[in-house]
Amino acid sequence: MMPKAVLLTLLSVLNTNGQEATMIPDPLTALEGRPVTTPEAWRKDRRPEILELFRACEYGRTPRDPFTMTYEVFDEDPKALGGKAIRRQVAIHLGRNGKNLRLDLLLFLPPSAEGKAVPVFTLLNFSGNHTVHADPAIAFPRGLVPKQFQGGRGAKASRFPVEAILARGYGLATAFCGDIDPDFDDGFKNGAHALFDSPGDRPDDAWGTIGAWAWGLSRILDYLVTDPQVDAERVAVLGHSRLGKTALWAGAQDERFSMVISNNSGSGGAALARNKQGERIKDGIEQFPYWYCAHYRNYVNREDELPMDQHMLLALMAPRPVYVASATEDTWADPEGEFLSCVHAGPVYRLFGLDGVGAAELPPPDSPLHRGMIGYHLRTGKHDLTAYDWEQYMDFAELHWR
Repeated sequence: MMPKAVLLTLLSVLNTNGQEATMIPDPLTALEGRPVTTPEAWRKDRRPEILELFRACEYGRTPRDPFTMTYEVFDEDPKALGGKAIRRQVAIHLGRNGKNLRLDLLLFLPPSAEGKAVPVFTLLNFSGNHTVHADPAIAFPRGLVPKQFQGGRGAKASRFPVEAILARGYGLATAFCGDIDPDFDDGFKNGAHALFDSPGDRPDDAWGTIGAWAWGLSRILDYLVTDPQVDAERVAVLGHSRLGKTALWAGAQDERFSMVISNNSGSGGAALARNKQGERIKDGIEQFPYWYCAHYRNYVNREDELPMDQHMLLALMAPRPVYVASATEDTWADPEGEFLSCVHAGPVYRLFGLDGVGAAELPPPDSPLHRGMIGYHLRTGKHDLTAYDWEQYMDFAELHWR
């Protein structure tokens, strides 16, 4: 349930044009009005408080009920892709109360993983693991792929430059989001919801599909930390678009992810809701109400009444590195709002003695900011996940994982 009384301490900040003022909640003022002045107070009091606001008002509550989990490696090739990769496919079996869910994980590791554990980028895909690469051994998805995301082998390879990632010494772990929960309004009867949700009315703070996908990312991490060829201390969670929203919520809840990356995530992701540009809460609720908890609809055209905003979601990653990427032609995702969230998450990082994004004005296109613990770039182009984006993420990872 939403807290009965929420005291908002608002900060007046300038948009990147330096003119229009935006009032946003102060991440370093507790709900009862007390300032947060130490990392200990942030971790003990304010961080749990902010997590609770996002659970109650936006993404819903991830169930804490027990469940079973087993792993089955059903494919392994130490000389995949012409010797450029170790390929492993793992069925993650999840169960509760006689119900079962299977999630197929595709893992590519560089040959160097034969001798040492390597860092891994983890992300969900929209269309099935087979679309990530043309490798004929990759299994097809078992779940339903929405028509707009269907494709053949390697159809989405441009978003997954596997060989380039491996050449830099990183691994790639991916799974079809539909294995975890379907990306359509099914009344929450399938996927992860079917394991936990009881029939009948759902409370207004029950988790939506973004919450289910985020839960699935943590289950992938549960496997990765058991794999001796994966460096469990250097696993990043990454996502594009709606899956970028998911990556942020997964990283906020699960601090085992040592780096969190949002690519063109927009409203409900990295973009400041109070900036009111591009996609707004009403658009998400009208088109994809199942992504969020029911309580979120109370803020349609009422963004200023939110007891939190997305800069506080980014702040939940502190002191871990977090990266936000925008695109010049992706106005729907509100690049300005995404950058503003980076700026206003900065005080929490400074509380830890760390630099934030390192700039107060939106940088020119293709001029990445990697100086602080909050990375950002504005890429020339459209709503997409590109090789350029990946190069920035890998460069940023080298700075922080070295």
